[in-house]
Amino acid sequence: MPSDFDQTREVIRKAFLNVKESDQTEHLLVDKLRKLPQFVPELSLVAETANGEIIGHVLLTPVKLVSKEHSNVLLALAPLAVLPSWQRMGVGSALVREAHREAIRLGYKGIVILGSPEYYGRFGYKKAAEFGISMPFPGYEDYCLAIELNPNSLRGIEGEIVYPKAFFE
Repeated sequence: MPSDFDQTREVIRKAFLNVKESDQTEHLLVDKLRKLPQFVPELSLVAETANGEIIGHVLLTPVKLVSKEHSNVLLALAPLAVLPSWQRMGVGSALVREAHREAIRLGYKGIVILGSPEYYGRFGYKKAAEFGISMPFPGYEDYCLAIELNPNSLRGIEGEIVYPKAFFE
């Protein structure tokens, strides 16, 4: 909800403060992605405490999977953020699972992410290359992951992921 944007922005900023791989701009990326025409509000999810404090956020953004013959729409998960004081308590896992349920409800076939194989592997993510999917991150192939949201939903739709420009600005 737009009324949550300020609080969500701060959660994302704080979540990445001590992440060495971060350039500390994830909160700015979310601001840019929310302004895209393909932004789907139902795929921007928050986790709240019982008193309504936002403690986590996940965003799924439509991306194109392009091959010579076809173009399909998948989702990119980025970022997943949980306030440091709430990390390792299942908040991130709950957000990922709920994001999957919502993506399935909306009819999407799969999700891609540049992320930790150890963390995302427990949700069923595999190397994107196993599905015939390539991503524009040379040297990070082991971290380019994908998941089918339904059995065989990515079968036969291989290609390269084309991200919105906002991911690279």
